[in-house]
Amino acid sequence: MKEFLGKSVPDYIRSLKPYEPGKPLDEVERELGIRRSVKMASNENPLGPSPKALAAVRKAAAKVNFYPEGGCFYLHEKLAKKLSIRPNELVIGNGSNEMIELLFRVLLRQGDNIVISQQAFLMYKIAALGMGVEVREAKSIGYGHDLNAMAKLINRRTKLLFIANPNNPTGTYLNKEQLTAFLTSIPKVPVVMDEAYYEYVEARDYPDTIAMRKKFSNIITLRTFSKAYGLAGLRIGYAVGNPELIDYLNRVRQPFNVNMLAQAGALAALGDVGHIKKSQKINQQGKKQLYRELAKRGIEFYPTEANFILVKVGKGRKVFNQLMAKGVVVRPMDVYGLPGCIRVTIGRKEDNKRFILELAKLLKKG
Repeated sequence: MKEFLGKSVPDYIRSLKPYEPGKPLDEVERELGIRRSVKMASNENPLGPSPKALAAVRKAAAKVNFYPEGGCFYLHEKLAKKLSIRPNELVIGNGSNEMIELLFRVLLRQGDNIVISQQAFLMYKIAALGMGVEVREAKSIGYGHDLNAMAKLINRRTKLLFIANPNNPTGTYLNKEQLTAFLTSIPKVPVVMDEAYYEYVEARDYPDTIAMRKKFSNIITLRTFSKAYGLAGLRIGYAVGNPELIDYLNRVRQPFNVNMLAQAGALAALGDVGHIKKSQKINQQGKKQLYRELAKRGIEFYPTEANFILVKVGKGRKVFNQLMAKGVVVRPMDVYGLPGCIRVTIGRKEDNKRFILELAKLLKKG
């Protein structure tokens, strides 16, 4: 069997390194013999989901003997109205990750390439390498996308270009002027704008990519219910793009790709504007708190437009392990080529304070 598999699995699959998820919090506590840990590693909403979403999920749970609505009819209708787009410009999926996978299936073949930025979301590269697709990676500038460098990497085999805005894991962003100049200068390559942290952005010059599609029809916007909406465990996201492309994405997606509970939760969450505003306020307050406390202690960090902060600590993996032993779980950044950094999710006031105190103790000890 081993010999058979060795011959059957392509080299580009065998050479893949899988995405490294964090351990469950309960398992971390069991292994280390600690209690009352706080998870600040996965950019989840510390406020949790909308109470309205939870109520809708509980109600829907009584009907899970039925298949979910294959086209997410009610959510599709409400979301299209909220975004002021036509229904045929929208497709909903199992998280924005599924949207990335569908785009690869529709647009890419072996021999093609994608253009990405260094230190951007790992799944772009993993998905591409998993199909034997070339990854053309531009060096980052100021921990953000260098659009000029990315433009130079585009060739006739480039079928997708990815821009995470705000960028994960660095929190940097591109403004409307920068993005407009870039899109004007490049060929009509499909440009995927990954806006997972869209709801957390405070910058006034942040681009409205859905509106920009009137001029740049090659934009594909990805958004999710995992972050600000607090529905990460339900796995639901969506893509907005050219109707012809959306039609092809719908042809290759699974017929019941979004489960019933996710649809019910997302539909209710869309209607709870108060919960989103409260989530945004907590993030804004937490960001100011962390900025202030990190600066006070001389700990270097990078300004963010998301719900996490990249912090420079010297030896990221070591500090990650030390913090975890103290019950504070963050994310080491060596897998992103940032071995001297950790990424910390902005949490509630008490969680942020605990993180700061534990980090300061560790860095003081050296």
